[in-house]
Amino acid sequence: MDNPDISKLAIDRSVLPMRRPRRRWWPWLVGAAVLIAAGVLSYARFGGGATAVETAAVTAAFPSQALALLNATGYVVAQRKASVASKATGRLEWLGVLEGSRVKRNEVIARIENRDVAASRDQAKANVGVAAANLEQARAEAREAEANLARSRDLAEKKYISGSTLDSAIARADKARAGVRSGEAAVNAAQANLKAAEVALDQTLIRAPFDGVVLTKSANVGDNITPFSSAADTKGAVVTIADMETLEVEADVAESSLGKVKVGQPCEIQLDALSEQRFAGVVQRVVPTVDRAKATVLVKIRLLERDARVVPDMAAKVAFLERALGAAERQPVPAVPKSALVERDGAKYVFLVKEGRARRVKVEGARALGDLVQVDGVALGDKVVIRPPARLADGAPVK
Repeated sequence: MDNPDISKLAIDRSVLPMRRPRRRWWPWLVGAAVLIAAGVLSYARFGGGATAVETAAVTAAFPSQALALLNATGYVVAQRKASVASKATGRLEWLGVLEGSRVKRNEVIARIENRDVAASRDQAKANVGVAAANLEQARAEAREAEANLARSRDLAEKKYISGSTLDSAIARADKARAGVRSGEAAVNAAQANLKAAEVALDQTLIRAPFDGVVLTKSANVGDNITPFSSAADTKGAVVTIADMETLEVEADVAESSLGKVKVGQPCEIQLDALSEQRFAGVVQRVVPTVDRAKATVLVKIRLLERDARVVPDMAAKVAFLERALGAAERQPVPAVPKSALVERDGAKYVFLVKEGRARRVKVEGARALGDLVQVDGVALGDKVVIRPPARLADGAPVK
């Protein structure tokens, strides 16, 4: 095979396409980066990049919390309370009260079956009548004997009758006087028996020992009442009555804190059932003994205010104060947790959450009330940010 001559080969560059000038892409890239950064910032500022925060509601607090030396728990009790029963034994025939009924002292609230006792009373009353009639007969005989004795003495002085006849008249008069005395004693005995029968009858009537309110009803009509027996199917007390004018609070105070409590010390009482209200009280007495099991001392606090809603056995919290409260200090004030306060530029602020955004509000006061802080400028129920981040700004979205 012959070798070809490649020296004659050549490229015609006149027919090649023209090279385009190189385009510059970096301005477009910078512009796109700026737009993306602006979008991210705008999204974080006004879009879904909300800051996660913890919130708490503005609550009502009482200024007394700043004056409390000691806090204790206890219960409302009635100083005067009685389980009422009859002294007699029998079947309960009538019951005239229910739980919550108000009763007056000596008011009949129940009755034991008493027909046999009433018959005994009537018999004793009749015996009094018989004794009284016998006494009248004895007095009549005594008057007759006295008149006969006077005539006999007159006749004996004139020697118209013998001495034995006069002696008989004297004996008859003495016997008549003795009969009168016997009749009087019989009347007294009959009256005593009548009184005993009336007492027995009255003991079948159950009366209220004092003005009060019926707390519990332990028996029903038809139950056998045996207050001094524990026989089966019998009842002792019929009702339990408490004098609501003697309500007080019994609180257990730790033995180690007893030095902070003294008689006459002002207190503030909060009842779990009436948590929106505070009641004024004063230490009435300290029971001079220690409960070994709990190492506590029982302190009794007298309520200075009466409220019909307060009943025995309500749970209570007692704050022992260093001084008595003024009228203005007994009203609730808005308060927030201490961690909700921030200090910027020499002023104190809180961040309220409204419509998904944090609103910085300047507050005044900032008086410590236990774990809370009293502030002005916020309303009850507002939501405040707890431990707000340092970067949190006014108007920033939060969640």
